[in-house]
Amino acid sequence: MTAVDEGRIGHVGPTDPELTKRALGHVRAGTTDLAPAVLKVPLSYYGDEELLRRETDLLMRTPIAVVASARVREAHDFVVREVLGTSVLVSRGSDGVVRAFLNYCRHRGARPAEGCGQARRFSCPYHGWVYDSEGGLVGIPGQRGFTGVHRSDTGLVALPCEERHGLVWAVLTAKAPLDLDAHLGPLDAELGGWQLSDYEHLTYRDLETEVSYKAALEAFAESYHFPYVHANSLIGQNTIADVAVHEAFGRHHRICFPFPWITNLDEGEASWEPVDNVAVIYWVYPNLVLAFTSVGVELIDILPAGAPTRCTVRHGWMARFPATTDEERAGYSDLFELVHAALRDEDCAVLRLCGDGIRNGQHGHMLIGRNEIGVQHVVRTFAGALGIEFMLGEA
Repeated sequence: MTAVDEGRIGHVGPTDPELTKRALGHVRAGTTDLAPAVLKVPLSYYGDEELLRRETDLLMRTPIAVVASARVREAHDFVVREVLGTSVLVSRGSDGVVRAFLNYCRHRGARPAEGCGQARRFSCPYHGWVYDSEGGLVGIPGQRGFTGVHRSDTGLVALPCEERHGLVWAVLTAKAPLDLDAHLGPLDAELGGWQLSDYEHLTYRDLETEVSYKAALEAFAESYHFPYVHANSLIGQNTIADVAVHEAFGRHHRICFPFPWITNLDEGEASWEPVDNVAVIYWVYPNLVLAFTSVGVELIDILPAGAPTRCTVRHGWMARFPATTDEERAGYSDLFELVHAALRDEDCAVLRLCGDGIRNGQHGHMLIGRNEIGVQHVVRTFAGALGIEFMLGEA
């Protein structure tokens, strides 16, 4: 394939037909966006225990999208999820503001909230301490035993939290700074353009696989593997493999994979809207993949799970147009089941083999191709954030 000087083309937004034209040009010419050189990445980048400790500390201090706003639309809606081994309660208070808390009672540490739903009060299962939907302590059974304890300063521990672009962002370290403007940078306006707050949440599934979370994220940054991993599924049959339009947004990126029907755009009334012709996929540093199509978006949230080559994958789906009938809802569910099966039975199956190669391989380094420009961006971004650029080299 021929290299394309991506830098010579200015930023193209996700609704600009120019993005479709760039993808179509690649398909017709047999080209793709290419990195300058093959990248050599040591196996230790994926499998080193000390590096994982540094990464975990970084993740604990970096804004992470913990839930979609659609899951906590109304006052007193709440969601509990585990993030990096920490139980986090996300709750919309009676004032309409979304907050995030460490889901641990201030008395003896049990979890006041579980699951999701709507609740004005959360009661600790151990001794019955009660918290409201804004995290305030509102009830202490046996108050006489806690003379001097003031409810006003003994609420759930709040995490830095902000709602933006249909996502609830939090930093998992209390009192740490949260600067979404700085974190999202040039991606901020682009994410806002998708109006995710209008999407309808359908469902999610949690998976765990024996591979580095960084290697798992890389699976969504290239389509080179599609003919081999996804040959018999919806993904492989509806995507032109190993062709991509890539654009970096600071630490984040957008990568687009063309659909086969993009070649029908010569004339007529066919839509040049990018989302009708390419899969539009974002990596939102450090752990979130957003994969947009014309009907919805996959939210793929990947984090380490206690070992360098083990990770959790939370796979969710939201509809661009809320279902108005049972038939539409069933159609969305069927679509999710198809893409989830591909992730579970195809991607995760191969990723486990990659994890084994990282643990037991003796070949020293991985080779990331020029056609894997998105993967190279992910690697260089993490390496830069961790100060390990010296580990990388060009083949």
